[in-house]
Amino acid sequence: MKNIGLILFDIDGVIRSVEKSYRLSLKKTVYKFSGWEPSYIDIDNTKNEGVWNNDWDLSLELIKRFIKKENLNLKIPSRKEIVKCFEEFYFGGDPKKDSKYWSGFIRNEELLIDKKFFDFLESNGITWGFVSGSESASAKFVLEKRLGLKSPPLISMGDAPDKPNPEGFINLSKKLSGDKLGPSNIPIAYVGDTVADINTVINARKEIPFQKFISIGIAPPHLHLKSRIEERNAYETNLLKAGADLILNSIIDLKNINLNQF
Repeated sequence: MKNIGLILFDIDGVIRSVEKSYRLSLKKTVYKFSGWEPSYIDIDNTKNEGVWNNDWDLSLELIKRFIKKENLNLKIPSRKEIVKCFEEFYFGGDPKKDSKYWSGFIRNEELLIDKKFFDFLESNGITWGFVSGSESASAKFVLEKRLGLKSPPLISMGDAPDKPNPEGFINLSKKLSGDKLGPSNIPIAYVGDTVADINTVINARKEIPFQKFISIGIAPPHLHLKSRIEERNAYETNLLKAGADLILNSIIDLKNINLNQF
């Protein structure tokens, strides 16, 4: 890897697998209010619309669409009801309390990388950070307690508008680049697994056109099974169509890629 100074990462689907945590919470929440449990394909297809980065909002949207499609006489829940139900499934306890009291699906998450990867980036003069739509408690749990990163630079839910709004991405880029975004600054890459992540970079380019921003996509872990190769190919094609500069097979591939080619 050469001539790249900063890489920012999404967390869900990039740093950790969330098929059995966030996505399972989404499925169970939708089922509770509609009697229908969406498949991973239903979720992927909706996320590929590029605007549903928040799983609470996605849960509510899927419920609304199903009720309308089936012409059901069901009450559409409030967003507050969605959040309460989702958090019960995901955290299984108060997210403001110590994680030892959590018993929810968050305990199912598989790490996709280890601390040595970030040590490698640092040893090569590369700064890193995270821009995620996850709640702060969830993001810090995986980054600090599970990966062992000390005070990692992080933009999480509530710190900035939801992606694809680029505000959080730009703000952290400025902070870690010494507030000097522009043609003389280091190239900045962002790694994400959704169309919203790709659109975040594209929107950042519109705001700061002379800064070199690189958009890197990676299909979420559940699509890396051999039985889902066709779905993965279609998903990666959507990321490319959205404007991804590069598609990774694995986040580890970043060790061997010259991002200055873009």
